[in-house]
Amino acid sequence: MAPPEAAHDLQHHGDAEVRDRGAAPVALAVNVRADTPPAWLRARIAASLTGLAAYPDGRAARAAVAARHGVPAERVLLTAGAAEAFVLLARALRARRPLVVHPQFTEPEAALRDAGHAVDRVLLREADGFRLDPAAVPEDADLVVVGNPTNPTSVLHPAAVLAGLARPGRTLVVDEAFMDAVPGERETLAGRTDVPGLVVLRSLTKTWGLAGLRIGYVLAAPETVAALERAQPLWPVSTPALVAAQACVEGPALAEAERAARRVAADRAHLVAGLRRLSPHGVRVVPDAEGPFVLVRLPDAATVRGRLRDLGYAVRRGDTFPGLDREWLRLAVRDRETVDGFLAALERALAPG
Repeated sequence: MAPPEAAHDLQHHGDAEVRDRGAAPVALAVNVRADTPPAWLRARIAASLTGLAAYPDGRAARAAVAARHGVPAERVLLTAGAAEAFVLLARALRARRPLVVHPQFTEPEAALRDAGHAVDRVLLREADGFRLDPAAVPEDADLVVVGNPTNPTSVLHPAAVLAGLARPGRTLVVDEAFMDAVPGERETLAGRTDVPGLVVLRSLTKTWGLAGLRIGYVLAAPETVAALERAQPLWPVSTPALVAAQACVEGPALAEAERAARRVAADRAHLVAGLRRLSPHGVRVVPDAEGPFVLVRLPDAATVRGRLRDLGYAVRRGDTFPGLDREWLRLAVRDRETVDGFLAALERALAPG
């Protein structure tokens, strides 16, 4: 287990690779699905603007999310993106020994540290395919955070393995921000009420292109939801975001998300095959990716990233994730035409000189 230190830039995110860099590059540094939000969702959000004079009322959206997962509404908390939930957890829950499984999204640890917690880390290893050995999690860790599928490794952990981390007196936080990008949402724990201390976080910003609107939700025991809700400001989720939440959990939207997940899986396979053809240049891909992104290792990745930027492609540096170093890059999955253009640029960027 890693010592409780913060040597990485935990508040660096992929949007920093795109903004403030002159001409807009092809964005493979952020994991928001391209060509979103769809027209029907934009229309639903636009129609909500006529009601902005009234204070937001989240009851209908909360009920819709509860119905989508087959749980009572008291087990649902709507948040301003999944990232807000990490702040609420850090501020509202008492934890003697919080622990974050890395490499993963860095905001959970950043939020815990900002709230004054000393945070332990379990660092998963490339040699193990970045897969979790439950024995690595100390028994006395009373708040455990893990992503599934994990950002940036794209590893999908078995639900049984994660559920097995539950203990009396432990809060088990599973970040499922990208689970709706997995066909069939295999290995999800959302809707499970038999796992003690389970908190599942979901985001609607990635699949639906709503990062600027900020909408996500928490699924947890009613007493946990109540504690988090007390830590929220009044009216934390705007009316347009509530309308979007309700729209995105309805039947037609779920079917569209499933179709999108299957397209992503096919496009990811195309990207991985192309990356493997570059293995003579030292490119290595973390195997068995299941998310809408892949993690790759290559020599002098920082230089390659700069060359790719000059060629019009922005990719996510990996060294801000605990457990990774400057040899890692995260690549968002895009359509085949975009991927082919990127692979050609990557081959140029890898060329000596």
